[in-house]
Amino acid sequence: MAEYKAKDIQVLGGLDAVRMRPGMYIGTTSSRGLHHLLWEIVDNAVDEGSNGYATRIEITLNEDNSVTVEDNGRGIPVDIHPDLKVSAVEVVYTQLHAGGKFNTNNYAYSGGLHGVGASVTNALSEFLEVEVYKNGYVYYQKFTSHPDSNNPSKIISGDPVEPLKKMGKTDKNGTRVTFLPDTRVFGSVAMNYEVVNKRINELAFLNNGLEFILNDKRQSDDLSQSLKKIYKYDGGIADFVKDINQNKIPLHLKVLFGEGQNEVMKLSFALQYTNSYSETVVSYVNNIPTPEGGMHETGVKNAITKVFNAYARKRGLLKDKDDNLLGEDYREGISCIISVRMSNVQFEGQTKTKLGNAEARPAAEQIVTDLLTDMLEKEKDIGDIIIKKSIASANAREASRKAKELTRAKNTILNSNLVGKLASCTGKDYSKNELFIVEGDSAGGSAKQARDKKYQAILPLRGKPLNVERSRLDKVLENEEFRSIITALDTSIGDDFDLQSLKYDKIIILSDADQDGAHIRAILLTFFFRYMKELLMNGHVYIGMPPLYKVSKKDKVMYAYDDRELTNVMNEIGRSPELQRYKGLGEMNATQLWDTTMNPESRVLMRVTIDDAAEAEKMVTMLMGDKVDARRSFIIEHADFNKDKDETFESYV
Repeated sequence: MAEYKAKDIQVLGGLDAVRMRPGMYIGTTSSRGLHHLLWEIVDNAVDEGSNGYATRIEITLNEDNSVTVEDNGRGIPVDIHPDLKVSAVEVVYTQLHAGGKFNTNNYAYSGGLHGVGASVTNALSEFLEVEVYKNGYVYYQKFTSHPDSNNPSKIISGDPVEPLKKMGKTDKNGTRVTFLPDTRVFGSVAMNYEVVNKRINELAFLNNGLEFILNDKRQSDDLSQSLKKIYKYDGGIADFVKDINQNKIPLHLKVLFGEGQNEVMKLSFALQYTNSYSETVVSYVNNIPTPEGGMHETGVKNAITKVFNAYARKRGLLKDKDDNLLGEDYREGISCIISVRMSNVQFEGQTKTKLGNAEARPAAEQIVTDLLTDMLEKEKDIGDIIIKKSIASANAREASRKAKELTRAKNTILNSNLVGKLASCTGKDYSKNELFIVEGDSAGGSAKQARDKKYQAILPLRGKPLNVERSRLDKVLENEEFRSIITALDTSIGDDFDLQSLKYDKIIILSDADQDGAHIRAILLTFFFRYMKELLMNGHVYIGMPPLYKVSKKDKVMYAYDDRELTNVMNEIGRSPELQRYKGLGEMNATQLWDTTMNPESRVLMRVTIDDAAEAEKMVTMLMGDKVDARRSFIIEHADFNKDKDETFESYV
């Protein structure tokens, strides 16, 4: 046995730990981690704006794939740190857990909670340059990541080229940071324009009056892409709600907006009701999305239920003999944005996007109760409209459960008979089990023959499920296909959803690669988004990717998943091969289906996640909602009509 002594304990100095274990600091080195580098720098600039020190932030995607972020805030301190004996700029970009946000003296509210943001971006960049405009002067420092001259296999991360230098005079104030992500860490370092654009737009909504400018110098040859976008919303999250509801039909034109604070938090909320049957509540803490909700969201929901019940009784819309309406009744059709700013934030949940501060619930409830009560006194017409819709929702709930609470009635469907439908697996380790939701009996039959019975279950759909975006929950529960899915998963739905009861780690939608198959996928994803969102949030939903072509020659068989791959396969397999175009899963025999689509060693799966809840809401509404014109415009803009007609729907779903 090898000896284990003190000399074997490795001490990673400076930023070496970040370079060695980047996932610990940015989650992943995939595209999401790459963009995280930008968010760390942007968040620092936004903190200047959120705390009243900056009015403009400009982000530029440069031609060499570097990114520049400039604000007109106070500028990073440039004096010498008393303990480390280097400039504060060098401290910020080379020391983990160093920053001005560990107390509330400089920033009352901050998205950067741990003081690792700027230094992590530096550590994982090929170079990073900082210009500080402060005290009438320009200060400059550059950092690089380069091989160690004594050990070329080792990379020295974020190394200062020289100390901070005073370059000249200026009348500007603020900070300008330019960094180039390191290809040795990320491979491809090109920022995705749409990802950046959506986040910048979101930040502009959340910080009313703060101007954001986005430049993309890489797009100069692409006339379809705007080179410069400016976002500034004086209406803040009220404008955000209008944006989310642009493809919905509002029940009242005015957005109800309120803002208040107490010793725990500053909270603003905006809400508007539409004729839809789903609820949309999107929350943020210090500009950070909290898609799993948390104490602040619970407090706001409690306040809405309490205030509307009190209002309904005061207006005589609920009689003494009537029971109070439930929270879900008041949230049907609601679009609500919640933005909280508070100190000492504690996040929890699997993805660390759930607010855990216990004091946030009563604090949020108090603020919204006071504001919404006063608001309804002035907006009785709007209040009456909301109560009438909520009463209609309650009546539908009563009808669907036959005088029992809907939340309890949901559980009764778990006793539905699945004999002849679900081919369950024998494995009891749910963390390894998979459920394939398969389009049609023919494909279902092949899948049942192809599967590994130990951990793969098959649920064939015998008809097209209901579009839940246009139906109330009682109608959804009447749909046989959805009842089968709910029963198989064993989680219940809506407010009763319980992720701990999930019987399968992976839920894989397996449908044909044509328009009908794409439509079924869209319907199922809409159902999961509306009633089992935690499945998506926690990465349990996948789309199976069956091949479009089988190419064979003698004993050699290869598969292609699209036309581009087909060209490569044809070149590799040689002249005069046999070509089969699969029109549906039912055309594959069990062996082919296993090899191409079900075998974990060779299959291709697409995981479905939600990075931006507000953007997902808009997309679902546009694709599955009532407004045909918006859907048509989206299709015309994004669909490639030169493709095979069966692939057209795929280009935008």
